[in-house]
Amino acid sequence: MTKKKTPAPKMPPQAQPTTQPDEQRVEETPFEALASICSVLVVGLFILTFLGQNFVIPSGSMEKTLLVGDHLVVDRITLSPPTHWMPLVHYREPKRGDIIVFLKPVPDMVDGQPVIQFLVKRLVGVPGDHIHLRNGIVIINGVAQSQPHAQPTTPENHQDFLDEFPSVPPDPEPGNYITEAWAVDISNHIVDGDLVVPPGKYFMMGDNRHNSADSRFWGFVPRENIIGRPLFNYWSFETPEDQYEQSGMLNNLAWMGHVALHFFTETRWTRTLHRVK
Repeated sequence: MTKKKTPAPKMPPQAQPTTQPDEQRVEETPFEALASICSVLVVGLFILTFLGQNFVIPSGSMEKTLLVGDHLVVDRITLSPPTHWMPLVHYREPKRGDIIVFLKPVPDMVDGQPVIQFLVKRLVGVPGDHIHLRNGIVIINGVAQSQPHAQPTTPENHQDFLDEFPSVPPDPEPGNYITEAWAVDISNHIVDGDLVVPPGKYFMMGDNRHNSADSRFWGFVPRENIIGRPLFNYWSFETPEDQYEQSGMLNNLAWMGHVALHFFTETRWTRTLHRVK
């Protein structure tokens, strides 16, 4: 009698590998594209409004440090009053030698209305400083300052009011840019031949010392007028000094056409991303 063999138990079938469906490409909807663009615009607007600002040099008062047609990115945070909502940001007070963008303390009048004007100059005197110029050399608290960035004084360009300031009183005649209020007030700040900078005020001068309407002509700059300091020059284009005084649509269109035609030949490429100091 033969023994019947018991069949071996069947092994469970191996699990078949599951195939993942091919990933489908998801197209961005018009609404999502618009939302992305708006996000970029909001971030850019925040940066330009609170952190940085575009500024173009309209005159030659800061040559050769800054040229007409230099386009600058201005840091609006470092010199602003400290805030609690941005505790990690480094704040500091303005100091001598800083190049500062500020609101002109004595606004120009057009048709009887004050016009807000942004200026850029170098900070020469801080609160408490005793300042005077002798033969164009700036002397602060009795110490002559080395200022290689400034236009030197020579026998040919020497002007008594500018280079011996404040020993020669200003003459508020029409056309010399000296404001009447400063011509009257300046004597209240002179002690032993020095101009003393009062609390909360700053004394500004252009590097182009003989072609700069600055604190010698209209007085001190209040702390609250300070906007920020230029960081770098992101684009520089050869520009006539009177270009930004031109007005009207035709002049603007003509200038835009000139820039488009001569962008490559008249851009100052060596000044691109040039740090301001």
